[in-house]
Formats: sequence, C-alpha cells, structure tokens
Amino acid sequence: MPTAAVAAELVIHDTVVLDGEPSRFQASSADTWLAVTGGEVIARGRGAGWKDLLASPDARIIDGAAGYVAPAYVDIHCHGAGGASAEDGRDGLEEILAVHRAHGTRGLALSYVSDTIDGLCRALAEGADAARERPGIIGLHAEGPFLSRDFKGAHAPEVLTAPTPDAVERILTAADGRLVQITLAPELPGALDAIARFTSAGVRVAIGHTAADYAQTAAAFDDGASILTHAFNGMPGIHHRAPGPILAAVEAAHVSLELINDGVHVSGPAARMISDLAPGRIVLITDAMSATGMSDGRYELGSLPVVVEDSVARLVTADGSPGSIAGSTLTMDEAVKRAVAEVGLSPFEAVRAATSVPLRALGLDPSVDGDLLAVGMPADFLLLDPDMGIRESWIAG
Repeated sequence: MPTAAVAAELVIHDTVVLDGEPSRFQASSADTWLAVTGGEVIARGRGAGWKDLLASPDARIIDGAAGYVAPAYVDIHCHGAGGASAEDGRDGLEEILAVHRAHGTRGLALSYVSDTIDGLCRALAEGADAARERPGIIGLHAEGPFLSRDFKGAHAPEVLTAPTPDAVERILTAADGRLVQITLAPELPGALDAIARFTSAGVRVAIGHTAADYAQTAAAFDDGASILTHAFNGMPGIHHRAPGPILAAVEAAHVSLELINDGVHVSGPAARMISDLAPGRIVLITDAMSATGMSDGRYELGSLPVVVEDSVARLVTADGSPGSIAGSTLTMDEAVKRAVAEVGLSPFEAVRAATSVPLRALGLDPSVDGDLLAVGMPADFLLLDPDMGIRESWIAG
C-alpha cells in the first residue's frame, strides 16, 4: 500500500474506486479508500490504513457508504450550456463550464458547428485563446464544415463544403495547436488528403455526418481517422447487405465510438449492441447545446433556430414545426447513470467511457498505468451513490 509523506486533509473510505485498467480491476478487491492533501491524491488502499494518515483533527473523513469514487468526467463533444454556445466566445464560457462542472465534468472539448471557413477560423482563434487560460477546456473540436449535405443534421447546408488544402491549413493555423478533433465526411473530394494532414498535425479525425459506405469509411480509418462521431446519428444505419460506417468502426480496433446516451439519439437496445460489439471503445459524450441546464424554449445552434420541448432539442422547420434533433441537453452524470441502468455497463465500464477512454481517443491520457487517481495525480474526482448519482464532487477550477 502506498503511504503518504504528509497527513491527509480528506479521506473517503468504504467505497469502490472506479479507476485503472480493466485487467487489474475487480470490484471485490478494488481500493476502498482514497486520501487527498493539497488537491493531490496522496494514498489509496484497503482496510483501516487510512487512520494512520490523520494527524490533524481538522481532517475531513467521509464514509462512502458502499458507493463509488470516480475520476471526474471528460466530454470530448460539447457545444454549450447555460444559454451559451462555443461560438459565443469568451462571454459564455464560464456558464458552459459551470453547468457541466456541476454535473461532474472537469474537462470538455469546445465543439463548433459548421460555418464558413472564415467564420470557423475566427471562432477557433478565440477558442484557442480561451483554452490557454482555462484548464476546463481540454481542446477544440470542429464539427464540420466538411460534411455531407445528405446527413447534415443540425448544420446549415449552405456552409458545407469539401476540404481543400488551403482550408485545412487555415483551420490548423487558427486553432494554434488547440484543435484536438475534427469531424468530416470521408467520401468528399479531398477528404483522404485532409485526414492525412490533420493527423500529421496531431489532430484526431472523426468520421461523421457522412453518406459514406462501409468501404469508404474503412479506407478513412486505414488512413488515420480514429473516432466515429455520435454513432448511429448523421450516417447510414446498419443493414445486412450494407454494413455502413458503424460496422466499419467496430471492425477497426483503433477506433473510438462516440455515443449520445440520452435515450433519444440512440435507443437502449442499440446502445447495448454497440457496447457489446466494441467493448472498451465507447466514448460517452453529451453533444450538449446551449439549452443544457436551462428550461424548454427557443434557442439557436450555430445559425439555426432550435426549439426544446421536454428537454429534447430539435430544429425549427420553415413552417415552425419541430424538425431534426439538434444536439442534446444531456449532462455527463445522466449519461453515466443511463449507461449502467439501461445499457447494462458495469459502473467501472461506464466511468471509463466518460474518463480514460475519451482522453485516450484524443491522445490526452495523463494517467499512470491507467490510473487517473493514482498517487501523485490531481484529485479531480466524484463521490457517487450506488445508483451512480453524484453525492459530492471535487473538481479544481
């Protein structure tokens, strides 16, 4: 058992720590207490060893009551919250971060809907400045504009375009090293060259909003694409004679599959199927838009009007009626709870899908031997009740 050189300020005991590599995790033998000082994990162990770390009467001791300790969540596909969107720039960032932090997310990738190249570059440049100042922003995600008009979803069709070398370079320059993911349709002219350039710059390429068939998608994954953007949504489905992008992603072992687990974008049976087909590669995302954390009503996603009814966001059509799903109002704590209660993931698997798996998908995993809460790591974590609801959280910033 690791021992601490200093006394603990906080100890949580009688818990299961949902952290580490699957090969080393067994609920029956998992760490059952965790000690923190100065915002850093100083010790973990089992039994009553935590009592030796209490040199101060001011130390806080929490009985986890047979719940769980989990690393705080990460969301690699998030457009907004609290009435603000990524495109709003600095003015709305605090609202976005605060809403998602309240639901257990310590870090998110600001996601931008399709725009003209000029408009996207302006937004990315401002986002890059903000990311340098706020640790809660782990990077930027450009969802478009290199997308299929046939599967545009909530993206303005007039700005969708094929990638050109000039456009790719302008995007990389504007993001100034902060672009961690870009979603594109691989069937577009110039797409494979764009995949090569983005990946050479360290950007993870995601396939989404695409009409590509199985072979086209598989070729994109062979050429370096490594993420499937919100599986099932914005792409052809699975057909026994046309397996499409989803099964191409399943068969490419290096590919992570995003899942909007709100019960609206993907049904429970479909979510269970994809989790079984690609174990350990599912990335829970929110795809949250500005209405997240707000009441039903009228909002915007990029330049498009959206109406939220019963917490479901849809585009407003020309006649004023609700149209296509437009992002979500999902929060990560709800996605994790549903992953356990409805999809059938274990608590450990669900937490990994919201922590280490997304970090690895973006090449940002800082863990030691797979442990995000190893001794010496930042103490950004959640105390969860047995039903996976957040009882208390400790998130820096």
